[in-house]
Amino acid sequence: MDIAAPSIALSTSRVQQATSFALMKETMDHTQQGANSLISMMSSESTKAVQHAAQPHLGSHVDVSG
Repeated sequence: MDIAAPSIALSTSRVQQATSFALMKETMDHTQQGANSLISMMSSESTKAVQHAAQPHLGSHVDVSG
């Protein structure tokens, strides 16, 4: 009975699985960092300044004659 072939296959499988988990964890960490950056950017006051600079006419005139 050949023991080497199943042993090599099992070892290769473990390496592939470990690599897959490491890549998945790195992707999840990167996604979380991006989400945190987006949340902090959206909640900052600078967002309002950027929006006003891009569209200065919005919100400057209010029609209350309704």
